[in-house]
Amino acid sequence: MPELPEVEVVRRGLARWVAGRRIEAVEVLDPRSLRRHVNGVEDFIGNLAGARVADVVRRGKFLWLPLEDPAGPGGILHVALMAHLGMSGQLLIEESSAPPEKHLKVRLTLSAADDQDGMPLPAELRFVDQRIFGGMFLADLEPTADGHPGGLGQGSLPLVPHQAAHIARDLLDPAFSAESFHRRLRERRTGLKRALLDQGLVSGIGNIYADEALWAARLHYARPTDTLRRPDTTRIVEAATEVMTRALAAGGTSFDALYVNVNGASGYFARDLEAYGRAGRPCRRCASEGRQTLIRRESFMNRSSYLCPHCQPRPRNARL
Repeated sequence: MPELPEVEVVRRGLARWVAGRRIEAVEVLDPRSLRRHVNGVEDFIGNLAGARVADVVRRGKFLWLPLEDPAGPGGILHVALMAHLGMSGQLLIEESSAPPEKHLKVRLTLSAADDQDGMPLPAELRFVDQRIFGGMFLADLEPTADGHPGGLGQGSLPLVPHQAAHIARDLLDPAFSAESFHRRLRERRTGLKRALLDQGLVSGIGNIYADEALWAARLHYARPTDTLRRPDTTRIVEAATEVMTRALAAGGTSFDALYVNVNGASGYFARDLEAYGRAGRPCRRCASEGRQTLIRRESFMNRSSYLCPHCQPRPRNARL
């Protein structure tokens, strides 16, 4: 499943090519991709057609497009188009002449617009989903609990979709508070990786980037959170932020053709992973220091954790 860097790559692409444009027509080819829109296909089409995309906002792995009504007073609608990518969802920008993708589910025709060089932008936003775990739906926006913008976006207002209101802020969000995160970590009394994966504590971190951040911070995934000192929390926050920033610069992590950017390009951060998926291969940090330690894979929450047993020694009071 895409994690924060992959969704942020998509957000930036949409912000560049879709924000500010009007949705002129909506075609739903598979109603299953609208199952989260409880009022049905006709309501989805009727409320979306004619609206203008005001912004593209992300909090953690949640992505939404706040809408404006050009005919309304002030133009502001407290409604957003939400896109849930799931395991295989893709948001692609295409020319109207491009042949439909095999698993095309929803097609939005956008108003004409030019890029910074005066070249016409592609006319369609397509939602493609092979496994149909993702989907699109319209959501009401509500005020944020802290009064800060709902998430990361160019002009994000202090509004958030009801479905994402319970999600904590992520490490790339300007409103993220490291002090509050440390305090809540100490109160949680659980294992560190389990806490990092808790989207109610910090959003956007999944299995891949949790393992990478823990390796970079030299912390074991079973370190009890109530034993963390502020320097420990600072290390894991800085490590996770740095890892995801590098992944973002590389276009995200793609292990197959299912995750792509809005232009169909795959990310290449997988080649820079230090721990995740490298079981039985040398720890590069140990090798640089003259040691031969192999990355180890351990079972964790019905999935896997990858770590260096030398750099990340297991604590005596380990807590999963």
